[in-house]
Amino acid sequence: MSARENLDRVLRQWPYEPESVKVRMVEGSDGRQVIQMRVDMGVLQLETTGRPDGDRPHNFPTYGHYLRNKARRNPDFVLTDQQCFEVDREFVQFYHRRICWLTLREFRYAVADAEHTLTLMDLCRNHGEDEEWVLAHEQYRPFVLFHRIQAAALSQLEEATPEAAIAELNRGLEWLREVFAEYDAEEEFEEDELRLRLVELRESLRDHYQVGRTLEERLDEAVAEERYELAAQLRDELARRRSGVRH
Repeated sequence: MSARENLDRVLRQWPYEPESVKVRMVEGSDGRQVIQMRVDMGVLQLETTGRPDGDRPHNFPTYGHYLRNKARRNPDFVLTDQQCFEVDREFVQFYHRRICWLTLREFRYAVADAEHTLTLMDLCRNHGEDEEWVLAHEQYRPFVLFHRIQAAALSQLEEATPEAAIAELNRGLEWLREVFAEYDAEEEFEEDELRLRLVELRESLRDHYQVGRTLEERLDEAVAEERYELAAQLRDELARRRSGVRH
C-alpha cells in the first residue's frame, strides 16, 4: 500500500473523541458532497442521497425500495435469510447517516432517513418469518421514532415557528404513545425516557419563545372539558390557519 492510500494523515489531523460525535461534509474527487464520520478506528464515508454506501441493490435506490417493489408484486412474500442479512446492513447504514444528519443539524434529511428506517421495519414485521429477528428490530422502533419526531420539530423551529415545532412534538408524542399501546406497554409510556426527553424539549421551547397553549392544545382541552361551542370555534380557526387564511 502506498503512502497515498493509507489514512495516517487524515486520522492524525482529525482525532477521535469518544465523548462526542464528529461529523463533517467534504467534497469527493468528482466534486460531489459526502459525509464523513470519525469512528474509533477510522472514518466512515457516506453518500448524501440514496443508500449511504452508494450501492443500488437490484438497481433500486435502496434495499428498502427493492423490497417495497417486491411486496407490491407479491404481498405474501417471506424474507429469506439473505434478504434479512441485506436488511440488517441497510439498517446500520441508515442509522449512521441519521446520526450524522442530526449532528449537522440537517433535520429534514434526518426525518427522511428515519422514515426510511421505519418503513423498513414495517417490511420486516410484515414479511419476516423469524419472530425473534423481527422483534430484535421492533425494539428500536421507539428510538427511531424519537429521532424522527425530534428532527421534524427542530425543522419546524428553523423553517416555520416555535408554535409549529410544539405542535409537531405533540403529534409525535401521540404517535409514540400508539407504538407503546400496540405492544401493550402503555402503562410504561408516561415514565419512558424518550417521552420525557420530548416533553422536556417541548417545554423548553415553550419557555424560551414564550409560547402559550397552541391552538391544537386548546382544542384538545375544550373537547376534553365538553366545551363544544368553543371547540367548534377553535376547529374553524385551525382549519383557516392550515389553509393559509388569517383573521
